[in-house]
Amino acid sequence: MHRRTFLGVVAGGTLAALASPTRRALAATSTSRLRAFTRDWRGTTLHLELDHAPFPAPGCWYKDSTVIVFVPDHFRFASREQVSALVHFHGHSTTADKALAAHELREQMFDSKQNAILVVPQGPVNASDSSCGKIEAPLGLARMLDDVLGTLATTEGRAALGASAIPSGARPGTVCLSAHSGGYHAAASSLKHGGLEINEVYLFDALYSESEVFRDWAIAGKGRPAHTRHKLVTFYTQGTTETVSKQLFVELEKSGVRCGYEAVEGALSREDFTRAEALCIRTGLTHGGVTHELNGLRDCLYGSGLTRHLRSSWFDKKSESRRLDRRR
Repeated sequence: MHRRTFLGVVAGGTLAALASPTRRALAATSTSRLRAFTRDWRGTTLHLELDHAPFPAPGCWYKDSTVIVFVPDHFRFASREQVSALVHFHGHSTTADKALAAHELREQMFDSKQNAILVVPQGPVNASDSSCGKIEAPLGLARMLDDVLGTLATTEGRAALGASAIPSGARPGTVCLSAHSGGYHAAASSLKHGGLEINEVYLFDALYSESEVFRDWAIAGKGRPAHTRHKLVTFYTQGTTETVSKQLFVELEKSGVRCGYEAVEGALSREDFTRAEALCIRTGLTHGGVTHELNGLRDCLYGSGLTRHLRSSWFDKKSESRRLDRRR
């Protein structure tokens, strides 16, 4: 069982407090800031220090308030979509920076061609700990994303992003979560009381516990159109994540959720991979490689309900099996 630090309720607010007027007030009073950024041909990576990062938090000794954001070069803000985001929670014994590189998160986000940003908050630094600080508190995820967008919309943020800039007052659009290993608890906490509608969740050998949270969320979204559904994807290796994933999918089937299975990774057609409301995938990869070695995250994004403005050849032969591309 992963060790977790359970927090008391952090003071503050209702959902109404997340409206645009609060965003403008936050920009004026927050001490959040853009600490550094780098740019390459794929896009811009920004290191933010945020008031509403998971840490520091009451009752926790972790102090790093870093949240890393990657904005693909092709990203363009559209008022009808607002800002779609993938929030990734890293696993144990690592950092946000290390996970970003090791799991090739930026590369897979860019390759998916989705018009969305990637947000990677710093969890417990190099620790075997699934606690997630302020994310465990009501509205924790909403406050963090609000803080991300407010900081990106500052003069410094807009200058760093250029044509991919995000305007003041922008709101979260479609929000997806991904988690590797011990990051499952942050994902579950975000579903329970994050303060935002979550559309999709991708668990990379991460379904160790709290399966009832993912079950209830998936059932609540069944039958909806692709852009508003609740889609769950779990990749598992041999052991606990296999047992919990299989038990969960028995319950989802009984509840009428449209499920897809890959006993051999890549067996489903791209059409079936995309249309399923829940996917259970047995991977032959190692625990550390499941997120990226065969482009697992990229394919989840391809098959998502996110809006894409660029054409992709991934769907050209949608009735054929999902081709597995090994990252070089």
